[in-house]
Amino acid sequence: MTARRELTTAALLGGAGAAIVVGFAGRTWATVAERAGTGLGTFGQQLTGRSLSSVIAALGWAGLAGIAALLATRGWARTVIGALLAALGVIVAVLSPLAVRHAHVVAAAGEKSNLARVGGDLAVHVNAWWVLSLAGGVFLAAAGLLAIVRGRRWPGMSARYDRPGAAPPAGDDPASLWKALDRGDDPT
Repeated sequence: MTARRELTTAALLGGAGAAIVVGFAGRTWATVAERAGTGLGTFGQQLTGRSLSSVIAALGWAGLAGIAALLATRGWARTVIGALLAALGVIVAVLSPLAVRHAHVVAAAGEKSNLARVGGDLAVHVNAWWVLSLAGGVFLAAAGLLAIVRGRRWPGMSARYDRPGAAPPAGDDPASLWKALDRGDDPT
């Protein structure tokens, strides 16, 4: 596989993972309902991934920003960003199943409604959206690991605009840059 294809694969894999995390954090991950016969009346509350753990969606947004940074950098900076993406993905993959634990769901419902605090006989139903969030975290972590292992040899954004064998600018001071412009050379 060529370096450009590896970069494209990592960007698509990480972008898809981060988008999955952000997109499915707004879905209903759990429903808390009163069981019949408690005498409290009807009670039902739907909890999204964001209401169970606001960190998960924020990590997804950070992952999307990290993918953009992955494309814009090169060298050791890309390796650092890959490590950050891998860490974000692992954290999402760990937090997703923790967010739908029975005790956590009941506590989150209790924060949103006084009826859940009564402590009656509550039924918790967990939907499968958290599994997709976990998968998105795994995709994001895989993109980060790919960037750590292979990212240093990937081309950067401006690599195709560089002239092959072009000499670096004559000097970094402003006077030498102006002299190069006076000669008709492009010092950039």
